[in-house]
Amino acid sequence: QVQLVESGGGSVQAGGSLKLSCAASGFPIITYCMAWFRQDSGKEREEVASIDMVSKTTYADAVKGRFTISKDNAKNSLYLQMNSLKPEDTAMYYCARKNWGYCYSDGPSYNSWGQGTQVTVSS
Repeated sequence: QVQLVESGGGSVQAGGSLKLSCAASGFPIITYCMAWFRQDSGKEREEVASIDMVSKTTYADAVKGRFTISKDNAKNSLYLQMNSLKPEDTAMYYCARKNWGYCYSDGPSYNSWGQGTQVTVSS
């Protein structure tokens, strides 16, 4: 059974840092495209960052240079290091898995999701 469990969210002041974790079970993350998404109330869900099976990473323009996605295959876990946080980064953050090893947008969609972890950045 595929399961994704996020943790590490919280409240922080602008300019601060947080590190999100996603513990995966039921499958090896090494063979899948994994990503972080976020959604704030009343807004569209957006892809923040992704990492594929060969560790190629992509980032949304809004977070480039501030966020870093990584994974630990031995721990079967995905991470998102968030630095220089801004109030506009406030959202629920979700870990997701695409049923494919690559993260190309024309491939399969993300079909497994965690329950989310809230990040709140105050000014």
